Amino acid sequence: MYGPRRVGKTTLIQEYLKKTTWKYKLDSGDNIRTQQILSSQNFETILGYVEGYELLVIDEAQQIPHIGQSLKIIVDQRPDLRVIATGSSSFDLSNQIGEPLTGRKRTLTLYPVSQIEQRFNHNEHELRESLPETLVYGSYPEVLTAKTKNQKQELLTELAHAYLLKDILALEQIKGSKYLLDLLKLLAFQIGKEVSYQELGRQLGLSVKTVQRYLDLLEKAFVVIRVGGFSRNLRSEVARKSKYYFYDTGLRNAIIAQFNDLDHRSDVGELWENFLFIERLKKRAYQEIYATPYFWRTYEGQEIDLIEEGNGEIRGYEFKWSKRPQAIPSQWLVSYPQASYATIHPENYLSFVL
Repeated sequence: MYGPRRVGKTTLIQEYLKKTTWKYKLDSGDNIRTQQILSSQNFETILGYVEGYELLVIDEAQQIPHIGQSLKIIVDQRPDLRVIATGSSSFDLSNQIGEPLTGRKRTLTLYPVSQIEQRFNHNEHELRESLPETLVYGSYPEVLTAKTKNQKQELLTELAHAYLLKDILALEQIKGSKYLLDLLKLLAFQIGKEVSYQELGRQLGLSVKTVQRYLDLLEKAFVVIRVGGFSRNLRSEVARKSKYYFYDTGLRNAIIAQFNDLDHRSDVGELWENFLFIERLKKRAYQEIYATPYFWRTYEGQEIDLIEEGNGEIRGYEFKWSKRPQAIPSQWLVSYPQASYATIHPENYLSFVL
């Protein structure tokens, strides 16, 4: 189970364990002794560690060196034992458990609270009423339950500066956290825009390769997500550049220290686009909608915010905070006459994300 820090992975595990009838062992990758045992590659030591249990749960498993090989030993030698491993960064945990457990694992990614989940406690009117606050403060569990705006701001600021880069700095041994924060600030002001690695490198004083490496790490730590360009006609459509969105709008606002209400902001359109992209991502993940997301833009400047391609269908979505009618880009109609197209605005967005 992967996901950003503080989205409720540990809480979900604890609730699950309250209901299970299996005899379980719950441990943490932060435990030094556990790290020693499970990174030892010693069959006798590892099998002794799980003897007598039906379920093994390891929280923060990415902290354990060679965890993939250890889990393979357990699964090979104890096929009756069920194992749950959680990690707040995919770049270490997934690299370690990918190949050794091919075909014998299922991956679940947990995100900040989705509109789908909030619908269990709120009706659609209430979701719409809370939309302005959601765009500003996001949907981390602790933020949603905080009583005041000041508390929400404090939680997000702490998350951005105390937890956000912890895995990257610890596991990748990067000393220049300032570069990472500066890079995130630049991305925060480029939501919905194509990113130039050369320009980012120039502004940060870093090489293009270093910028790309940092962006890759930020992706794998569930801070930002990259989306590429959709193209079937390379002569007229932009395909090589990328856009980046934040997993949570509140976290994005904390990085640039901007918690103004929507009436006093100039970036409402960008927040709206980021919000819809991520909520749609959550919907695809939780409802098992198999489609690959892209953006679409031509060299002449025609564009669509989100393209989904899956099950033989192509769907185009334009995100607009204003409800004014939007004309379908002419080149889209010509190039993809069988594709669907819709404009998503505050009046109709719930059917898009629920």
